[in-house]
Amino acid sequence: MRQAEFDDQGSCIRWTEVPGEEPARVYVHGLGSVSSVYHAHVAARPELAGRRSLFVDLPGHGISDRPERFSYALDAHADALAAALDTAGLSGAEMVAHSMGGAVAIVLVHRRPDLVSRLVLTEANLDAHPPVTAASSGISGWEEEAFVNEGYARVLEKVGPVWAATMRLTDPRALHRSAVGLVGGSTPVMRAILEAAPVERVYLQGELSGELAGREALEAAGVRVVTVPGAGHNVMFDNPEAFAAAVAGRI
Repeated sequence: MRQAEFDDQGSCIRWTEVPGEEPARVYVHGLGSVSSVYHAHVAARPELAGRRSLFVDLPGHGISDRPERFSYALDAHADALAAALDTAGLSGAEMVAHSMGGAVAIVLVHRRPDLVSRLVLTEANLDAHPPVTAASSGISGWEEEAFVNEGYARVLEKVGPVWAATMRLTDPRALHRSAVGLVGGSTPVMRAILEAAPVERVYLQGELSGELAGREALEAAGVRVVTVPGAGHNVMFDNPEAFAAAVAGRI
């Protein structure tokens, strides 16, 4: 395990790492998740093995610190991620990022373009103010203290066992503030950054999640959009073969 300080309180963002060839692949999880749980089984597949791989837990999640005096906004998460990559000595890394982690990776491209050479995004959040049915909207709809004292336990009861297994490792206040930041989006908004980003971009959409809004505009901007058959939001679990092929650049 490695770590890097990301604030003036000495709080650390942490990751586990597999040595290998460059450019490194950096795996970033979604809201209330853990990178190694969602990605290690795919990174070990033959078509992806042999590459230096980092499984980073964002602040407030997994093995990283969870400072109370931290905003957990998208730009704050992106800056913490940049601190991890700087400490790891990386530049031009491939970012493999899921859901909220995809939004963080997009913001990272905007703030630190030197760190990223390729984006592989799995159902990343691209717009502010998602539908009320989105998990982030449900969490952010609570007042912070009410969520910490009551809402967190309710959400854990409602989500499925896979998500609950990692969400219970997420600090309640960090979870709420991360959801609020995700709903608020970035400036410029994530979709605009993605469309303008001067790097290779792949966007994976699970077939079971429905059509991706704004797909034609994304493709016109050079984003390769891949609909993954038989998969929902967690493409890496639902169709790991297709997910690994996309990360490897084979589809």
